[in-house]
Amino acid sequence: MMDKVKFNAHRYEKMLYRRCGRSGILLPVISLGLWHNFGGVDDFQTAKKIIFRAFDLGITHFDLANNYGPPPGSAEANFGKIIKNELKSYRDELIISTKAGYLMWDGPYGEWGSKKYLVASLDQSLKRMNLDYVDIFYHHRPDPQTPLEETMGTLDLVIKQGKALYAGISNYDAEKTKEAFSILKNYGTTLLIHQPKYNMLNRWVELDLLSTLWDLGVGCISFSPLAQGILTTRYFNGIPKDSRAGKKHGFLKKEEVTEEVMNKVKRLAKIAEQRGQTISQLALAWNLRYKTVTSVLIGASSVKQLEENVKTIENLEISEHELEQIDDILKS
Repeated sequence: MMDKVKFNAHRYEKMLYRRCGRSGILLPVISLGLWHNFGGVDDFQTAKKIIFRAFDLGITHFDLANNYGPPPGSAEANFGKIIKNELKSYRDELIISTKAGYLMWDGPYGEWGSKKYLVASLDQSLKRMNLDYVDIFYHHRPDPQTPLEETMGTLDLVIKQGKALYAGISNYDAEKTKEAFSILKNYGTTLLIHQPKYNMLNRWVELDLLSTLWDLGVGCISFSPLAQGILTTRYFNGIPKDSRAGKKHGFLKKEEVTEEVMNKVKRLAKIAEQRGQTISQLALAWNLRYKTVTSVLIGASSVKQLEENVKTIENLEISEHELEQIDDILKS
């Protein structure tokens, strides 16, 4: 029998946790997303070290989706190996989420929001991850064709079947979020959380989504809080070959890393420096300035990068003057 992996006994004492909406769930303000760096094309031992160190630092929430890799499904499969071999005895200390909505397999039932697709996808995800259930199951993107009642009804179904504990949505606008919340409520299920893209360079959620989530009592966990690495020093001297913009399978396009954007980031980095932070730490703290934002999802390609980002919690307060300076730079 394999010895139980030992983690820092004080791991929960330094991490900060926020209540997710009006639920009973607390999430770490920094969560680990497995969108990049944990797939079949990546080094498995490095991925495992990052996951172990994350848990050692008090990160209890690991976020996946059916199509994470590449290839699709491989991030879940790799995570499943770690669950089976090392983390199984810690299952009750973990929040594990997955999603379905984007293209996963060929044919008309391999994407979007039908009951056929969502049920099949979740069953596949559970097998890949060696789990009996996930804590959160998300619909990954709105489906313009499938009735929302069918999609939300499926989230309710898998919860009542015990395959998921909580329902989540991602990439929904405020109006669709209200509709989804109402439909789930009629089924007797609460919408726990919304996962939107939110960072200094993409502030769409501030228009009406954040206020809607606050009013509904729904938690918010933002993805791409560092704009896939743009809000770091990674691209200060061009595009490295091993970066997200440099890799063939990366989601960040080279044309997004413009001189204009990088000039703003360099100016933001000076504010961060004055605060004794890195630009990435400032960007994460800025994202967490709203109480509505329960957690931010970070990616990591190394343990060092993970540790740097987690240090954000040592300085989350941003003054009004600093916020004005940041706004001036972002609007320039």
